[in-house]
Amino acid sequence: MNKKSVLLLGATGLVGSDCLKLLLADETFGEIAVLTRRPLTNAESNPRLREQIVDFDHPESFAGSIRSEIVVCALGTTMKKAGSKEQFRRVDFQIPFDVAQIAKANGAKQFLLVSLIGADPNTGTFYLRVKGELEKALIELGFPALSIFRPSLLLGKRAEYRLGESFAQFFGRQIPFFFPKKYKPITAEMVAHAIVSTAKQENSGMRIIESSEMQTLGKTDWKPDANRND
Repeated sequence: MNKKSVLLLGATGLVGSDCLKLLLADETFGEIAVLTRRPLTNAESNPRLREQIVDFDHPESFAGSIRSEIVVCALGTTMKKAGSKEQFRRVDFQIPFDVAQIAKANGAKQFLLVSLIGADPNTGTFYLRVKGELEKALIELGFPALSIFRPSLLLGKRAEYRLGESFAQFFGRQIPFFFPKKYKPITAEMVAHAIVSTAKQENSGMRIIESSEMQTLGKTDWKPDANRND
């Protein structure tokens, strides 16, 4: 059986780190390539893992090394971490779009994007507008298969503390009926599982997957990690 190769962006993030674990654990995939600015610190040793340190400001320097059939993009930042709207747009739009263009030109067939509920290129909210602009740009690129995942509030342990998310996570766990189904918080692990399950399918066309669908996608073979405390 031909094992499909995967390129992962955002492997150190909340969803991306779970995606990496699931991809490496699934023998149906071949090479798992990770583009990153700095070496991974907690990645397991695996002969299928190809870690590549790149300068995202110069995509031409690594264009020739992108050869995966599937691209998973879980890259994202916050305004606080980015420091400016320009830097936020660079991370959440320009880098994913640059990689997508290269991957498409090099023969990638499937692109899976972690976006956000409410993403809209026409909204007045900058954060959601940038997310929506990336969705629109990827649709226009014309991948044979494009899956856009729009999770609501993500549950999980981040490297940085976010007061607003911590407050909402508490209510999401303690009072689940507080949120309508569409906005119900979802664990990063479940989002990652939905992404990997989708990547294994023979997909075509464009598909938007909301949180409520992620809650059930591939549920029959998903088991939460009992050792996690998120």
